[in-house]
Amino acid sequence: MESPFEVLGVEPDADEEAIEHAYRSRVKESHPDHGGSPEEFKRVRAAYEAIVAGDVDREQGAQLDRPDGATAPDPNRWYTGSGTAESEAEAEPEPERSRVEYLNFECLEDHGWSLEDDDLFEKAADADLATDDYGRFLVEPDETLLEAAENRGFAWPFACRGGACANCAVAVTEGELSQPVDHILPEEMTDRGLRLSCVGRPTSERLKVVYNVKYLPDLDELRLPPRPFDQAQAD
Repeated sequence: MESPFEVLGVEPDADEEAIEHAYRSRVKESHPDHGGSPEEFKRVRAAYEAIVAGDVDREQGAQLDRPDGATAPDPNRWYTGSGTAESEAEAEPEPERSRVEYLNFECLEDHGWSLEDDDLFEKAADADLATDDYGRFLVEPDETLLEAAENRGFAWPFACRGGACANCAVAVTEGELSQPVDHILPEEMTDRGLRLSCVGRPTSERLKVVYNVKYLPDLDELRLPPRPFDQAQAD
């Protein structure tokens, strides 16, 4: 069985910077949109979290046993890049960090909800959704929204990572997400709150977004198939 260090492709004595760099690289490689799989993506996430949480023997490179009763992540807590969580009362982020509450667009049809619902996130909070579909995390000032989601172990869709397609589009329902001038979304879409998570950075203390909106009818012609785009870039 591979150790967490082997999963990330680093030596057991690697420093924090090398581990972080390896993790970000492996997250992109294992992403389901780019030839990876949800299982591999979660394995990379688990390896990184085990290392930063100190659950790995550095000398042996093997993972230590977790305490009995360990539970799955709680979507009602704010998750940081180190794999840890803080409650609403405990979380006192630095001013430049943003609190993001997210919801998977695919859940709307399942529950009969709409992007226009004023209480959309209240409904989501009461619906006992899986962590991949609804939850919260903190975004560091050097992260785009997509990077922050990936660094917390989520496989949000993307293709170009440069604002040239709508695969990573999100709908902002509260707060502000920056958008560079050179992006593909027309003005009527940005006026409706659509943004690109691959190049957008939160500029407000709190942000609520519905991710995975790439299949909205208006975005049909702005999507790219992820793998062919990679090949075109390589050529």
